[in-house]
Formats: sequence, C-alpha cells, structure tokens
Amino acid sequence: MTNAEPDPTQADDVREEEALTRQRSIVQAFDEGHDADIPSDLGYVLDEAGEKRLRRSIGERRRSISHEHDVEKEAGLDKEGAESGGKVGQEGGDESGEGAASSEDEANVVWWDGPDDPENPFNWPTWRKVATCSLISAMTFITPLGSSIFAPGVPQLMREFHSSSPELAAFVVSVYVLGFAAGPMLIAPLSELYGRNVVYHSCNVGFIAFLVGSALAPSLDALIVFRFFSGIFGSCPLTNGGGSIADMIVQEKRGAAMAAFSVGPLLGPIIGPVAGGFLADAKGWRWVFWLMVILASTLALVFFLFARETFAPVLLQRKVARLRKETGNDLLRSKLDIGLSPADYFKRGIVRPFKMLAQSPLCCVYAFYVAIAYGYLYLMFTSITEVFMESYGFSESTVGLVFLGLGIGSMAGLVFFSITSDRTLKKMAKKKDGVMKPEYRLIPLPFGAILLPAGFFIYGWTAENHVHWIVPIIGHVIIGMGNILVFMSINMALVDTFSIYAASALAGNTVVRSVAGAVLPLCGLKMYHKLGLGWGNSLLGFIAVGMIPVAFLIIRYGEYLRARFPIKNL
Repeated sequence: MTNAEPDPTQADDVREEEALTRQRSIVQAFDEGHDADIPSDLGYVLDEAGEKRLRRSIGERRRSISHEHDVEKEAGLDKEGAESGGKVGQEGGDESGEGAASSEDEANVVWWDGPDDPENPFNWPTWRKVATCSLISAMTFITPLGSSIFAPGVPQLMREFHSSSPELAAFVVSVYVLGFAAGPMLIAPLSELYGRNVVYHSCNVGFIAFLVGSALAPSLDALIVFRFFSGIFGSCPLTNGGGSIADMIVQEKRGAAMAAFSVGPLLGPIIGPVAGGFLADAKGWRWVFWLMVILASTLALVFFLFARETFAPVLLQRKVARLRKETGNDLLRSKLDIGLSPADYFKRGIVRPFKMLAQSPLCCVYAFYVAIAYGYLYLMFTSITEVFMESYGFSESTVGLVFLGLGIGSMAGLVFFSITSDRTLKKMAKKKDGVMKPEYRLIPLPFGAILLPAGFFIYGWTAENHVHWIVPIIGHVIIGMGNILVFMSINMALVDTFSIYAASALAGNTVVRSVAGAVLPLCGLKMYHKLGLGWGNSLLGFIAVGMIPVAFLIIRYGEYLRARFPIKNL
C-alpha cells in the first residue's frame, strides 16, 4: 500500500530535474544560435549590444518622463505628479542610461504572473489551443485552395478570353503563388510588431475583396492581377501560422500541432481541383471564385469572433499599458521590450527574413530543398489536367479526381510525421541530456527525399506508355508522401530553430519556394512536349535524386552549420 502512494519528495525531485533540463536547453539554445522557447520561459536573451541598447532606451524614457513631471510641477497642475516627478528625476540621474539595470528598474519590469499565468498562451487550456490551431489550419486550407481550385476550368477560361497561349494558361494558375512570395515580406514583420490577430483580420478582408474581383474579372489581364493580390493576402496564414503555433505549443509537443497546421497548405491545392472541376463544368469558372468568397467570408467571421492573440510581446505590452493606466507609473516596461521603436521593429522585421537567408547557409539549404519539392507540386497542378485529358480521355469534370492521388499520399505522409516526430524528438533528447535540438525534426527527411524521385519515375513512364490510369496515380501517391515529409521536416526544424521569429523564418522560406512554385510550371508543359512524359518526369526525378545526399548531410552537419553561422540580433 505504501508503495502505491505517490512520494511528494520524489515528485519534487522530478519537477526540479525537469526545470533544470529545461533551463539547460534554453541556455544551450541561445549559445548555439537558436531561441526555441526562450520567450516563454526566460524572455529575450540579449547580447552586449542588445543590453546597451536596452539600457539607453530605458534611460531616455526615464529622462523624458522626468521632464514631463518637471513641466507639470512648474505649471502647478498636479501636486502628486510633481512629487512623483521629483522622485523619477532622482532615479533618472544617470545621463548615459547605464544605470538602468538597478533594483528600481527591475521592479518596473512586467512579466507573466508566475509560471501558471493563464494569460500566457503556453498555459491556455488544451481546448483553446486546439480551437486556435483548428481555426488557423482551416485558414491555411482555404487560401491554398484558391491556388488550384479553378485549374480544371482553365481551358474554359481561355476560350472565353480568346487566348490559346499555354504559358498564359499556366501563369493564370501560378501567379497566385507568386503572391505567396511577395506577401510574407510585409506580413511577417507586421505580425511581430502589432500581433498575429490584427494581421489575420486585415488580410482576410483583402483576400475576400480580390476573390470578388477575380469572379468579376472583365479580362485575362485583370484576372491575373486580381489573382496576384489574392495570393499576397492569402499568404498570411501560411506565414503566421507556424509563428502562432510556436507562441502557444511547447517544443516537445509541436510536431502534431504543425502536422495539423500543414494539412491545409498541402490538401487545399489538391482537393481544390476535385471540387473545381465539377463546379466549373456545371456553373462556369466564375462560380469557382464565388464559392471561394462564401467559404472565406464564413471562416473570416468565425475567426474574428473566436480567435485570440497569441504573440507574447504584444500581450505583455497590452498588460504594460493597462498597468501604467492603473498605477500611473509610466516607467513600467515589458520584459520582452528590447528598446526599439515601432519603426525600428518594422525595419528589422522587413530585413529579418532576408538576413536569415543571407547569413545562414542552413536557411538557404532548407529554402532550396523546399523550393524544389514545392515547384514540383505546382508543376503537377498545371500539367495533370492536360496529361490526363489527352492521354486518358478524362473530362473537365472528372479530371479533378486525379488530384486525389497526391492528397492520399500527403495524408499518409502527414499521419506518419505526426505520429513519429514528437516521439523521435523526445527519444533523441533523452540520449542527449534532455536537450531538444531542431535537427531531430529532420529524421524523416531522407525517407521523403527517396520517395520523391521514385514517384516521378513511376508516374512518368507509366503515363508515357499509357499503362492503366491507376498506376500513374499510384506514382502521385508516392510523390505526395515524399513531398509532405520534405516539407514538414524542414518547416518544423525552422520553427524550432527560430521560435519567436518563426513567422520571419517561414516567410523567407515561403518566398523562395513560392517563386519556384510560380516559375517552374511555366516550363513544365514545354518540357513534357519536348521530352515526353517519361523523360520529362525522369529529369525531375534525377534532380531529386541529386538532393538525396543533401538530406543526409544536413542531418549530420546541420547542428554544426547552425552553431558556426548563428543569426543573432534579429
């Protein structure tokens, strides 16, 4: 009976050991050049330049407040304010601001109300986290859905606008993805300045507006422009979604959440042509956009009513504003305030994704690898319709069903990743003194790297020789599974490496992959016409084979590259 009772001392020891392990992980994270979970547990860890900037900012604020109170004292407007101002003036006597780290200043730092503060998104109840992740996942389904939903109706669209250009036919689909490349450069810094939600809401409105424009487009040129701006606003959940998840899900449980988040970006473009094919055939291509307007408007309203802000710096700044009003103490500041003005934050935010790509070889390799997989995916979106209509006699309504092969493969890969990722992370960390490294997320990458070319070889040669249509679709299943494993492994490594800056890390990655997704399809049909389906897809397969060693190399040397080329002062 005694053995069955819990030992309080033992439980305390376990908690203390977990806390120490967590602290070691945080310190090592900063030393190695990544910041996974630092904001939740510790706040920003600043280098010497960051500390000087923060002290200077605090000193300037103290002198400014002291001056304001002195003016009030001279005018005789507020006796209490004058007395307070005299006190502040004495505290702010250090003209250089170098004495800002005093005990009085520490008392003015606003942080969470203990480790269990319910306002901290990491402490939200599970149902709220699940609901928030579900809403974000739904948004990441709707916006990529718009990228390909009208692909089966493109022949109908081209007839209406009297155009026979295959390049324009491909571009009217892929220009949406070009918007995905442009949007994150503005959206990511705005979300890290004003918070996630206000950016989500604003982009939802813009997305719906340009969908309406697409539905009413009077010309092909107008449709291309409206599609581009739809892509810009539609990129918001893809850019901010990973950041929102990093805001509220601890690292060791993030794999399943990111898998759920990634359902949308991968299944949206695949399910889109299935519905779009039947709808375009029955009602015309314009009704495809009206359907998107209905879906996007409904989700935007639900998100507006129920979504809550997740970004810790913004939540703490709101708390600071409330406490300043309640206490009259204008020296209060957030622990996550590093002394930058809003303009400085925005400038740094604009530069940050490019800085990550320019300074980190690892970020470049990640972006290049995902760009290949993503470009291949959109090349297939623009070519499958023609291939299966010409080679297998599919109609405009039924050809959309072919895309289900990619969907089934993506779902299989997603289930595999969600089951194994967090488990692998914990298992690897247990062997390494509890330290969870981002590179542990890359373990499934080689499997995806091998499956991707295998699928293209099967698809290409079976379609070339007109083998029964189910066989090339099996090739699509393999391609879909390989694609999702590459995509998920790299995205999770990015989120774990740049936790608080996950939105910027994903933005840089999104720019590179979206350019590939927009440009590669323009070459796809010409490649197939010149090389044939067999050798055309084999060329794609050979390039993917060349990337297989890269998958193994970044697992082996990824930690070295991250530590050797850290990106600090972001």
